[in-house]
Amino acid sequence: MSRSVTSNQRKSICILLQNYYEIDIRVRRKAEALVAAGYEVDVLALQSSHTKERVYSLQGVTVYTVGLGKKRASLARYAFEYIAFFCWAFFKLAALIRRKVYAMIDVNNLPDFLVFAALPGRWKGGKVVFDMHEITPEFYMSKYLMKESSWLVRVLKRIEKASFSFADHVITINHAIQELLESRGLAPGKSTIIMNSVDEEIFASALESGEAGTGDKSRPKFVMMYHGTLTPIYGLDIAIEAFGKAHQQMEGAELWILGNGPEKQSLQALTERLGIKDKVKFVGSVLPEEVPHWLKRCDLGVLATRRDIFLDYSFSNKLSEYIIMGKPVISSRLRAIRSYFSEQALLFFEPHNVEELARQMVRACSDPVIRTSFAARAREEYMPLRWELMKQRYLDMVGTLTGAPGEPRKMTETPILAGTS
Repeated sequence: MSRSVTSNQRKSICILLQNYYEIDIRVRRKAEALVAAGYEVDVLALQSSHTKERVYSLQGVTVYTVGLGKKRASLARYAFEYIAFFCWAFFKLAALIRRKVYAMIDVNNLPDFLVFAALPGRWKGGKVVFDMHEITPEFYMSKYLMKESSWLVRVLKRIEKASFSFADHVITINHAIQELLESRGLAPGKSTIIMNSVDEEIFASALESGEAGTGDKSRPKFVMMYHGTLTPIYGLDIAIEAFGKAHQQMEGAELWILGNGPEKQSLQALTERLGIKDKVKFVGSVLPEEVPHWLKRCDLGVLATRRDIFLDYSFSNKLSEYIIMGKPVISSRLRAIRSYFSEQALLFFEPHNVEELARQMVRACSDPVIRTSFAARAREEYMPLRWELMKQRYLDMVGTLTGAPGEPRKMTETPILAGTS
């Protein structure tokens, strides 16, 4: 039974986000879940080019914005944007609390030190929740090829520890990251895992529709698919090279790549060098609402994400989307993903291993029974991770921290596979 807040006891919550609110799906889902549960929600965020008003309302959420933009390239630019937004959020929150009291301030990194902008709300008695959906030291080590021993990484770890120590409660996005933060000083029991699960309602219409799917006679015999940004971290070059090795053993197979990005031209050139230009289809960008209908047309998802100190902790939304649509998935054996899915649920391969990925492609293409079995097992193991459960866990956490009326509920955690970490 969900917590709800009665109208005469309605509580206000403020969310701090250094991003464009309308495109940040994670934060939007949290804010809209709070509104549906009866809370009044204000968001402090960046002003995007899609919104002319500095203050606007979206699905019952009031959004206050500042026109700082996002032009990050160098470390100096990151620092400027972080500090400028911190100062604006601090003083804007201080102004807002003159006329209302926030029961909770939900702060979302990056940067980690943004959590201290919640000080005005804490002075008025509000609880501070820190949503650490990024691990900052590893992010910078990956992006700028820094060593863990570098002075900046050491500083970032100190800021990280001070930030989660300041918060009343911490949100993490998977067990692997929670364990990492606890190894760096996060108190056990002070955090709740709210995963980046996909809202299944978005995919319901595609699942129920009778439009062309795998039974469409006009489509290739076997379609493997990737959808998302075309950047090096997602290993599309690895997937194309593997397909180049395997395609002769997969009669009628094609690889469809949805999306755009800085790597598109080099990937297209790679298909020409490998002689598979006619078998790799670059679809281009598609609207978010069109993604489920495209996924329905494929037989298999391919996620060839590279592994590094940051990406090993990643858990892609794309994986959840394929599973929801009933598609088997070939995935890099990353730590975070392996924590939740067994070798019988996903067709794993070692990151960067072209030969092993090619073998998994052939294996999946040649045996429909394997595809059905893996898709069913992945769906079964995904059930404890779905958004309906994550949403309820978030609302339970908020209710416990703010003292919202309703039957107290124990905050449960997502089960983790035995023998994995």
